[in-house]
Amino acid sequence: MNIIIPMAGRGSRLRPHTLTTPKPLVPIAGKPMVQRIVEDLIASSGETPEEIAFVIGDFGDEVEKQLLALAKKLGSRGRIYHQEQPLGTAHAILCAEPSLRGSCLVAFADTLFHASFRPDPQADGTIWVKKVQNPESFGVVKTDEQGYITEFVEKSPVFVSDLAIVGIYHFRQGEVLRDELQYLIDNDIKDKGEYQITNALENFKNKGAKIKAAPIEEWLDCGNKESVVATNSRILELKQDSEPLISAEAQIEDSLLIPPCYIGPDVHIRRSIIGPGVSVGAGSRISDAVLEHCLIGAQSVISQLVLKKSMVGQHARLQGQCPDLSVGDYTALEL
Repeated sequence: MNIIIPMAGRGSRLRPHTLTTPKPLVPIAGKPMVQRIVEDLIASSGETPEEIAFVIGDFGDEVEKQLLALAKKLGSRGRIYHQEQPLGTAHAILCAEPSLRGSCLVAFADTLFHASFRPDPQADGTIWVKKVQNPESFGVVKTDEQGYITEFVEKSPVFVSDLAIVGIYHFRQGEVLRDELQYLIDNDIKDKGEYQITNALENFKNKGAKIKAAPIEEWLDCGNKESVVATNSRILELKQDSEPLISAEAQIEDSLLIPPCYIGPDVHIRRSIIGPGVSVGAGSRISDAVLEHCLIGAQSVISQLVLKKSMVGQHARLQGQCPDLSVGDYTALEL
């Protein structure tokens, strides 16, 4: 099996945090978002991938090294592909054309999930879906009584179905998907100005392919600051019994930790109340503070501060009183 992760977008709705860090590398409960996605795919599929392919933008050499190291850590070979222009989901996947072979899992690194990702062995493809209240904002599917997909529709203003495609797909033969994607590009078949995977899947289905819709339990958005904060809190809840979230290298003095929290290595916390739903990156210093449902980046300093539902970047220095902040890297504030 190969895993393909299209992640070329910068995440403009999450600025200023994505001005220096690509959105899929924003840490959630102590791990980059893309790492959580890949680890969950491997754990729930029960199979170590031969290859993990990352489709990225111009993120720089350091990001590429980080991604390749992640693949190696997970027992797989890493490959880097580049998407030079944002031409749609179908184009993004096709950028990894050499990796589209055999059994393939494709997962867009935009959101996190709580689900089982074991594909239906009888199906040519499996697509994970979630029932939503605003289907006009998503690509959706219609299914028959057995759960096989009968129709794909991309962001229809007219109600078709409320089963939204969440961005995770399995294909028994990646080569077939590759050919359908290439057909769209060669014939310039676009929907709403972009090459859409839903068009390729519709063609695939019309040729007799059996594609199963599989439900997920939770779809955790990471589109803006508020949703990232909420997702961080939920991931902490889900992982508190399976991951060591408090580093043995952290120093915590005269403070109260209310779980679940993630406290990274070399963090110093003094005279503070931390939690619930708080993640503190490595090397940060917190004193005389109260933090609840917050993400604090690495190497930041926070003192004399009451903070709730906030994101603070790396190497930030904050002092004072403010209930709700979204502060990027290398920021200094005295409030």
